[in-house]
Formats: sequence, structure tokens, C-alpha cells
Amino acid sequence: MNTVLIVEDEKMIRQGIKMMIQRSGVPVAAILECNNGQSAYEILQSQKIDVMFTDIRMPKMDGIELVSAIQELPHKPLIVAVSGYDDFSYAVEMLRGGVREYILKPVERDKVKTILETFQRELIQREAQEEELKSIGKNQLKYVMTSDVTRKEMQMVAEWFDGMTVSKDYYILCTQRQEGAEASGEEFMYWRDIEKSSVYIIMGTEKDRFLKEELSGCHTGISKRYQGVEYLKAAYKEAKAARKEAFCTGRYEVSFEEIRTDTDKPNTEKMRQIAQQIGTSRIEESLASIRQIVKDTKRKKYSAVTFEEDILSLIDLIVGIYQNVMQQVTQEAERFKDIYSFPDIDSFTEEFTGWLMEFHDRLDEEFDDYKNKQKMQEAIGFIQENFDKDLNMAVVSNHVSMNYSLFSYVFKQYTGRNFVNYLKEFRIEEAKKLLAQTEMRVVEISKRVGYENEKHFMKIFRNVCGVSPTEYRKNMHAANNM
Repeated sequence: MNTVLIVEDEKMIRQGIKMMIQRSGVPVAAILECNNGQSAYEILQSQKIDVMFTDIRMPKMDGIELVSAIQELPHKPLIVAVSGYDDFSYAVEMLRGGVREYILKPVERDKVKTILETFQRELIQREAQEEELKSIGKNQLKYVMTSDVTRKEMQMVAEWFDGMTVSKDYYILCTQRQEGAEASGEEFMYWRDIEKSSVYIIMGTEKDRFLKEELSGCHTGISKRYQGVEYLKAAYKEAKAARKEAFCTGRYEVSFEEIRTDTDKPNTEKMRQIAQQIGTSRIEESLASIRQIVKDTKRKKYSAVTFEEDILSLIDLIVGIYQNVMQQVTQEAERFKDIYSFPDIDSFTEEFTGWLMEFHDRLDEEFDDYKNKQKMQEAIGFIQENFDKDLNMAVVSNHVSMNYSLFSYVFKQYTGRNFVNYLKEFRIEEAKKLLAQTEMRVVEISKRVGYENEKHFMKIFRNVCGVSPTEYRKNMHAANNM
């Protein structure tokens, strides 16, 4: 438990109860002391007390009056009455007034320990229940803000939150997603992520302080001032629209009353032009166009709505044009559709244009690779048509108009073998077909597959096949006659 209050006019008894609490084994963050009911009531009005031990007969305000006054407070402690009188009428009156335990002086240490252990279990259970109720309540408010709610549902939520923040004057604030766990207090409620933004409901009197102390440096949209849960959805829409305006103009605080409500025609043709330029040498021109649109948006030439429509349209066009060439473009582009997940328009623009430039470079590489593949296919076709001639890599690389060294590298990457081995293996495969299917002499086959020197051909054949051309023919005929 956090705080225990001891209300007793006799100092020695106060000190004795305090010592018993400290030695009880129940963790207590703070123990406060008062010598009369009036001082205790003032403390109870200003802070939350978990457990209170109170005497009955005291100056200024006695225990019975104190317990009665406590019933009007929003936070009521668990109360233990301490009395020197074994008077049944006192006990009954105190228990009716909300006292949980009634103990006699002299106070026994074991009795204090047992009471504190019982109260500790109850406080833990109560705290868990309160947190669960808070969570349920917050989910209800989120539902009201983001969904179409029936009149009956609205009435139920209004009854739930009667007397709380949303039943008083409030604003809704919408800003970039904040770090840390969600929290709520007496003056505010906080959702870390509603539709990619952090959302706050702030009591009207706390708005300026909260913006200054908690959201300084954040681009925040502010709704008009409202009272009642029935206006939550309207207030949320206003705060969200103002947040977009803050994002696009670079301002840290924008109220709904300040934003543009008129609409512009989207730059549809311009977006098509930019999308087409991404894959060409005019990439810098397309990036400059995007930056100009951003500049005009910051100057309010275009509304936040138009900017959002243009960017989403551009992303869809890029995906549509290039997804067959670069399949990962769809996944990569998806994060830029969450425009307002970025801190501001400048951060978004920097990352978006950087990605477009990187994407352009990869497109260039992919296109170069495509052209190289075409050249390799042409080279292989040329080899298969001319393998019987005096053929070398210089002849083939010239035929496909490719640098000799680059051709050597790309050919090996494409076929898995260098040029010499590929040509040799292809010629030997053709020789094997002729040996098996014809009665041509070995010298004739040698020339037919591109070897003028018969002995050189026979040596290469043996190295590749493990036998001479004649032995290979003999083996093939034997296999066919079995």
C-alpha cells in the first residue's frame, strides 16, 4: 500500500501504532500522523490515503465526525477505529459510518498485522479491478470516437463517465505516436495508437499546460472545446484534421478553427508524370516536382487533404507501373501510405524521396541485368549456329557489341561456365550425337564440330568422356544392339 494515516491526539500511542505498522511486514510507502480530526480531514481532501487508523475522542473534530465527513470525499480510505472504550454504541455508530475494523487500546501488534495483511490483499484486488474498469472505459471511449454509435450505446457510455473528464469541458488532442505505455489521470486520458496517431482527452483548464509540458515539440491538432460524450466523435475528427494541418505546415499547435476547410483538385496528371519519370533519367526532375508540392503545401497553396490524396495516388501509380519488374515495390511502398506515422512533412519527404532515388537505382540495375541476359541469349544462339567454325570469345563478344572483359564475366554468371569450357562441352556433345547416329569418320566429325586438327579433337574428347571417339561409338552400338 502507498499511504497510511494515523489520527490520534496522544503522541505515544501514535508512535506505537506507527512502529507496529513498520514491523508488520506489509510494505507501506509513507506513514502520516495527525493529532486531531480536522488536520486529518484536510490531508484526506488533498491526497489519496489507503488506510486510516483513527481515535474516537479527539479535539476539533472527533473520530465519528471525521468518518462521517469522509463519506463525501471521492477517495475513501479503509478505516480502523481505535478506542479506549469497549462501548457497543460507539462501535455500531462507527461501523455504520464506514469503519472496517474496531480495535481497543492498548493496541496489539498481532491485531495490527492481521488487519494490514487483510487490507493489503483487498487493495491489490481493488486496484486490479479499477485498472480493468479503466481499460473497459477507455475502450468504450475509443469506440465512441471512431465508430457509429447508437443512441442507447451513447447513453450507456454517458452514464458510465458521469462526473469524469468527458462530462466536463474537454479538448481532444491528436499528435504523432508517442513512446511509452498508455496512461490516464484526473485531468486526461491517453491512447498511444488510434489510427496511427496518439490521442488525448484533456480537461479544458489543463490544455495549455499539457501542450507546453507534455507535447512540446510535437505537431499537435486541437479540437474545439466540448462537454459530453456525445461530442467525442466530432471532437476527434476535428483534432485529427488539425493534426494533419500541423503535420503539413510544420506548426506545433493547430486548432481546428485555423485549418483550411475548402478542397483543391488533386494533381492527378502531375502524379502520373512523376510516376513515369521514376524509371527514367528524369528522376531528379520527378523528385524536384515532389519537393515543390511539399513546399506549396507548407505554404497552404494545397490543403493537407490534397497532399495526402496526391501522395497516395503517386504510390499506387508507382506500384502499378513497376511491380512486374520489382516485385518488392508493393511491400516497400506500403509504409509510405502511413503518411502521418512520420513526425512531420519534412521527415516524410526526406525518406520518401530517398526511397524513390534508391528504387530508381535498383531499376537501372535490373534493366542492365535484363539487357545483359538478352545479350547472353543472343551469344549462345550465335555459338550454337557457328560452333563448327573458327570461334573464340573475341568473335562472339564483338557480335553482341559487348566489352570483352565484361562479356567474359557476364557469360560465366549466366551459364555457370567460362566461354572456353562452354564451347568445348557443346562441341563434344554434338560430336557424341554424330558418333552415335552416323557412320561419319572421326576426322570428318572433328571438322564438323569445329576442330581442324583430328589429334587435338581426339585428345579433348578423351579428356571429357574418358574414352576415345572410336571406343565411344563402339560402346553406343553395343548398347543399342542389346
